[in-house]
Amino acid sequence: MKGKHVLLTGGTGGLGIGVTPAVLASTPKTVTIPYRNPQDVERLKQILSPADFARISFVPTDLTDEANVSKMINDMEGVDVLIHLVGGFSMGKTHEYSYEAWKNDFDLNLNTTFLVCKHSLAKMLPQNYGRIITVGSRGAVQPGGQLAAYCAAKAGVVALTQAIADETKGTNITANSVLPSVIDTPTNRQAMGEENAIQWVKPQSIAQVICFLASDAAQDVSGAAVPVYGSI
Repeated sequence: MKGKHVLLTGGTGGLGIGVTPAVLASTPKTVTIPYRNPQDVERLKQILSPADFARISFVPTDLTDEANVSKMINDMEGVDVLIHLVGGFSMGKTHEYSYEAWKNDFDLNLNTTFLVCKHSLAKMLPQNYGRIITVGSRGAVQPGGQLAAYCAAKAGVVALTQAIADETKGTNITANSVLPSVIDTPTNRQAMGEENAIQWVKPQSIAQVICFLASDAAQDVSGAAVPVYGSI
């Protein structure tokens, strides 16, 4: 990603804590990270050097609002790489799950993906270059009980990404998904305990896969859904 303009959504989150340092290490020209909560920016600040933190352009943005997304991307100098980490996990039996919760899962996981991909592509197509990396889930291809909304939304993320890969054949634009299993984040440790955490996927491992897919070395890889399952 050396010299590239990178849009990194979810860069302040649990997965972002592992991905953001790896992206910065690849010496991009610019890194833009949208955020909702200032405290998330402060959390990221604690793990980065002052020099690296200063290289990031933080933009307050609601990624579920198209006008917000459009403005953020149009204000960027360019978008060569889109790494979309934003998403959320929830559980509930289908017959008990509220329609509002269902819609929220799709807004957070799938609709944000559509909006950032749509407006990033508008920047990438004229320049005939782009790398799009989205985050699906193991549940997208191996759905589990009490995860219907989450798995359906993540399956949509994978399908959307593969459709974009098909649309951009013959260009120097690629679109790929990574499919993590349980990610070893503080939130997941708090929710599920730590006894099985050794089997979970480290954010830094996912970061390495993402950085490869974002690189010129992956120019012949598009439409892939890459499993990153750890030991589970």
